[in-house]
This record gives sequence, C-alpha cells and structure tokens, in this order.
Amino acid sequence: MKAQVELEKLVVAEPDVLPFLDKDTNTFSYIVKDPESNACAVIDSVVNYDPASGGVSYEGADAIIKTIKDRKLQLEWVIETHVHADHLSAAPYIKNALGGKIAIGDQVSIVQKTFGRVFNADSDFAQDGSQFDHLFKDNEVYYVGKMAALAMHTPGHTPACMTHLIGNAAFVGDTIFMPDSGSARADFPGGDARILYRSIKKLLSLPPKTRLFMCHDYSTGERELEYESTIAEELANNIHVNAAVSEDQFVTMREAKDKSMEVPHLILPSLQVNMRAGEFPPPEDNGRVYLKIPVNVFAPHRKQ
Repeated sequence: MKAQVELEKLVVAEPDVLPFLDKDTNTFSYIVKDPESNACAVIDSVVNYDPASGGVSYEGADAIIKTIKDRKLQLEWVIETHVHADHLSAAPYIKNALGGKIAIGDQVSIVQKTFGRVFNADSDFAQDGSQFDHLFKDNEVYYVGKMAALAMHTPGHTPACMTHLIGNAAFVGDTIFMPDSGSARADFPGGDARILYRSIKKLLSLPPKTRLFMCHDYSTGERELEYESTIAEELANNIHVNAAVSEDQFVTMREAKDKSMEVPHLILPSLQVNMRAGEFPPPEDNGRVYLKIPVNVFAPHRKQ
C-alpha cells in the first residue's frame, strides 16, 4: 500500500531539471533537484576524453560541480542510465567532490561479464556490479530528498538500461529520442530490437504529460538541439515507434537500420571505463594506465 501511495506522488512532483550539453559526444547530463529541499541527483555525467592523445579533463563535470556548490545543493545520487558506449562517465570524479551514491541498474553484471571477456579484464575485475554504490532493481522506489522516484528496467539498447521517473520527469537514457530521431540502436552485444520495442511501450504507458529527458539528440539539421519531449508527443510523432507502429514493423525497421550504422568512435574506451563505474583500469607495473583496443571485436564481417 505504501509503495502504491508513493508511486501516485510521482506524477505530481515537478523537479527542477538543469541540462548540461557535452558537444563533443552530443550528450546531455542533468542535475535533478527536489523542489521541496536542496537535495539533487546527477544523471549521465561526462568526462572530456581525447582519443588521439589519451588526454582526460573534466570541464563538463566541473560545470556541474560548480552549479551544485553555487546553489548550495546536496548531491544524493550520481546515476547512470546504462553503461554508455559513446562517452566516459565522470561519476567518481563528481562523487569525490560532492559525495552521493553512484548507481546503475542491477543487470549491469550482464554487461560486465560480456565486456570483461572482450577486454580480457584481469581477475580482480568484479562482474557483480560491486563497483557501484547501489544497484537499482526494476520498479524500485527511491528518493531524491522528499521526492519519490521510480527505477524502470527498459532493456533493448543494452541489457542494463533503466529509465528513471523522478517526479513527473523521466530520464530515458538511450531508449528513445526526440520524435524526429526515433529510437536507440539495438545491435550491441546483449541488445535486442524486440525487447527494445516492449521497453518503449512500457515507457509510453506513463501519463501523457510526463516529461521525457534525452541523453542525446540527433538533430536533422532543420532545428536546434533539443533534450525534452513528452509521452504524448512521442506517441503522436515518433518516427520509429508511435502509437500506430506494430512490434514486427519496428523490429524489421530497427534491425535493417542498425546494419547501416557505424560503431561509436569512443565505444572501446567508454565501455572499459563505464563498466568499472567510471574508474579507469588499474595502472600496470610501470605506473601507467592503459585502455585496450581489441582488434575486430565490433567488425566480425571483416577478414582477419
């Protein structure tokens, strides 16, 4: 009964949402503040990484940290919607500066087992999600200050994808995009177009006025970048999965489209770091940290 009462509050509370855009990876990060307190969460933070030089910097994360400090907010959660393949997480950097719990969906262990093998991670690499402070279960209710939030398992893009409904705002990760951009790819290891369709339908069953906040926007060039939509707008206008699109139609479209897509250029460093909750692999015996580049792991159609 208590859980049901709290869930009814979700669509009533209206959190303050502050977006931050990382232009290099086209990623939106968010500060989400409880309107009744100074408590907040950070969702999908980004490290500035230069793959050519191996250089790491924290301009984007520093902007988030400064905003939280300037507004005298209390950071409670540093949330990852999934193990990202297109940017490196700044979660531990932000936690070290401000506190809070680093959290992700409990199916992250599937991703860790898959990519632990791909990168031949050493025996000390735990594959049970224990690098994170908290693992969200499907339909888990938690709190940002006094504001109830709900973790929804929405796999398909990856096995560990979660949508976070915080008040009347849903942070969808890469599950769905702005209406003219459609849906996420489903061809990474553990991805599945049919499962993705069902996850999106689950998401679109939320109240029509629910605000949706994107992790990315792939503008058509005819408009400025956008990061916010609604359930009603997606049902009416999403080019991949509006109310009229059947499951089989979606799967046929998504699988064909995925075959034509290029691999994200930061996928190899991103996965190695993000499966470790944003930490880099441990230094080797010379004191240097290395990221591995396994040959042909995402290009099996090419000859060795």
